Amino acid sequence: MKFIKALLIATLVCIILGVTTIFGFYQYVKPELPDVATLKDVQLQTPMQVYSRDGKLIAQFGEKRRIPLTLEEMPPHLLEAIIATEDSRFYSHYGFDPIGITRAAFAVLASGSAKQGASTITQQLARNFFLSNEKKIMRKIKEIFIAVHIEQLLTKQEILELYLNKIYLGYRSYGVGAAAHVYFGKEVSQLTLGEVAIIAGLPKAPSTMNPIYSVDRATTRRNVVLSRMLDEGYITKQEFDDARAEIVISKYHGAEIELQAPYIAEIARAWMVNKYGEEAAYTSGMNIYTTVDSKMQAAANKASIDNLLAYDERHGFRGAVKTVWEPKATPLDEKSIAKHLRNEPSYGELMPAVVLSVKGKTATVDIKNNGIATIPWDGLKWARRFKTDKRQGPAPHRAADILAAGEQVYVRPLSQETTDDVTTTVWKLSQVPAANTAFVAMDPTDGAITSLVGGFNFVHNKFNRATQSVRQVGSSIKPFIYSAALYHGKTLASLVNDAPINTWDESQGTAWRPKNSPPTYVGPARLRIGLAQSKNVMAVRVLRNVGLDETREYLTRFGFDIDQVPRSETIALGAGSLTPVKMAQGYSVFANGGYYVEPYYINRLEGPYG
Repeated sequence: MKFIKALLIATLVCIILGVTTIFGFYQYVKPELPDVATLKDVQLQTPMQVYSRDGKLIAQFGEKRRIPLTLEEMPPHLLEAIIATEDSRFYSHYGFDPIGITRAAFAVLASGSAKQGASTITQQLARNFFLSNEKKIMRKIKEIFIAVHIEQLLTKQEILELYLNKIYLGYRSYGVGAAAHVYFGKEVSQLTLGEVAIIAGLPKAPSTMNPIYSVDRATTRRNVVLSRMLDEGYITKQEFDDARAEIVISKYHGAEIELQAPYIAEIARAWMVNKYGEEAAYTSGMNIYTTVDSKMQAAANKASIDNLLAYDERHGFRGAVKTVWEPKATPLDEKSIAKHLRNEPSYGELMPAVVLSVKGKTATVDIKNNGIATIPWDGLKWARRFKTDKRQGPAPHRAADILAAGEQVYVRPLSQETTDDVTTTVWKLSQVPAANTAFVAMDPTDGAITSLVGGFNFVHNKFNRATQSVRQVGSSIKPFIYSAALYHGKTLASLVNDAPINTWDESQGTAWRPKNSPPTYVGPARLRIGLAQSKNVMAVRVLRNVGLDETREYLTRFGFDIDQVPRSETIALGAGSLTPVKMAQGYSVFANGGYYVEPYYINRLEGPYG
């Protein structure tokens, strides 16, 4: 009895000391503990996405990839796999697991190193939101206290949902929704049991156990997760065997861009940053719906780029981009060529390629990400040597007149051929154009920009020629000059003299003699003829009749900046400079019956929950 009494007293003393110690630690770290109530209103950092008005993804901006999901949207096996692997007593503990801590402590004593973790899912959540990953006793103590607070504030379901959406799982993916897309290109609901086990095994070492970094490590970790699920009774032996037999197939899946409109995406990004700040723009999960129509944008892309490339090629071939190996040098092997091409940029359909050989009227090339292909004569014969903007060399007669082995060039698809149900791409020699392009289409009824191309390729040059490039307007200004004349009393039947002009210019010390093109004159002609045939001298006389200052002021009604309309009669011939968007805006006034509308690019802005 004395022994039992002494044992009880010792136990009581230990309990008092333990409780006192824990209370003391709590009071010591209490001032440093964060307010876990913030978890009630936590905003998970999700990227900003830009869409066309009909819901096609144009771009995604943000360092972290995250797709927030509710527990109901996650497959049961995924929840079971996480719990079995990370915290099998999740539903029974109060934030920390004494059994797990004891087991880990014995493992440390037995091996001399920390081979087993003892952090619960709640502790991991506490660490992810409020603490660092430094391995210190005080950090662990804070983690436990925060975990207890979290358990008092949130339900187990809320904790698990936050954890599965917050945790880092490698390759910039945060949460199981993003990980499913990054590694397998699937929704979580579409994952197989083996793929579920791979994702559930990532929290242990997301950077080195993911299937992109190492298939072997990911497979080994997957099998550990499956074993835990089997031990906990979440899966049957048959399911276990089938999942273990799955072959791991994984590659990096980026955001699935559905519509190429990078210049519009940049306009939307800049607008968002200007309106809400950089941090909110990239982390608040906003969805920007632009005014762009996906079908019209695709048509604009094809029209502007195809015609630009055709225009550039009509001026001749400017030669290889660079020489990878000299004619008498030893050619590079396929692996070395692939390594070289990985560092060379692609521009849309324009792909870098290295010439392997030329024979007769064909050339064999190794194309970046497309392997070895033969360019037929139809893809080569256009390539007369460029000499000047107006002169090309003689037409080539064989491939060797154009290319040589070891040269790096650009190629693009010419057509598709199908043989025995196998479709192959026929390639054409091309080049990065020396000219550039811009395209803009605007709905005249309200100003919505329905398609916009800012240049040949956004990767090649980010300057937006549709909105930033101020170019001489040429004869496209004449309808506005004639409109001013109609406003000031002229009619389409008014007569204007179509005759040469010879005016002394004192500032230049010479005579100004604007001419028609071609230089033919018919004398007095109706206003409508001058506009239809773009008569230069008639446009000048119309301007003089209205008055230079009155015309310039009238042009501002179409949205033109008066500073970009020079105070000179040469504006009748197109001396003013405006952007393509401004010109579309001006012509919209004609199209909608005289009403001025401003162009706009953003249709609506939605938060992450609509």
